[in-house]
Amino acid sequence: MTILAKLPKFLLAVCTGLTAMPFSAHAVPVAQSKTTITVSAAASLNRAFTEIGKQFEKANPSVKVRFNFGSSSSLVTQIQSGAPTDMFAAADLASFDKLLASGSIVKSPKVFARNSLQLVVKSGNPLGIRTVNDLNKASTVSLCAKTIPCGLYAAAVLSRHGVSLSESNISRGIDATATLNAVSTGDADAALVYVTDAISARKLVTAIAIPASKNVKALYGIGVVRGGKNSQQSERFLAYVLSNSGQKILASFGFQGP
Repeated sequence: MTILAKLPKFLLAVCTGLTAMPFSAHAVPVAQSKTTITVSAAASLNRAFTEIGKQFEKANPSVKVRFNFGSSSSLVTQIQSGAPTDMFAAADLASFDKLLASGSIVKSPKVFARNSLQLVVKSGNPLGIRTVNDLNKASTVSLCAKTIPCGLYAAAVLSRHGVSLSESNISRGIDATATLNAVSTGDADAALVYVTDAISARKLVTAIAIPASKNVKALYGIGVVRGGKNSQQSERFLAYVLSNSGQKILASFGFQGP
């Protein structure tokens, strides 16, 4: 005789019912895998794009954005050398000409923002510099490297003011951020930097506006890199940058609309 047969009828009914019930366990949520896109962007976009990345990820939970910031020219070299990149955002449009020529970019870039240059000096302006024409008062002027966008823009501004600086009085930054930091840390007396960079360092430097007639219009371009493994997600990121939400973020950091 089995053990169940010896049990009272009411206990037997309970045990029989339990054995008939299907086994169930709490459902364990399965972590959703994310697709990572790599965006190589100009150093001057660091703060704005970092915020855009956060908001884009909130709107697109299945996508993670990894940024690679540097000078536009150095990023072009990286892309042409085969560095894994899904999207490229530059502080100029000329950088895309090289990529288009080598077939490294899918199509012509979209202009998504504008910028211009501003003169910055040490906090409190101890040398009394008021305009670009006063830069000869400075012992050291920080400018971007000659071949990168912010360096080319600075050369154009100096030319329009008829100012010639001795190379011995110039320190060259590898990108826009390094050029600004030379003044904020006290290594240079003055610098020509993007308006957006001057805004970001307003507590550390004194900014002086440059008249529009002698300034430059820096057009920022963005495009999907050919050969990227996540073109669909990259297109979504591009659309977000161009959307009202993306443009509001850029404007909050001092960029002008396209």
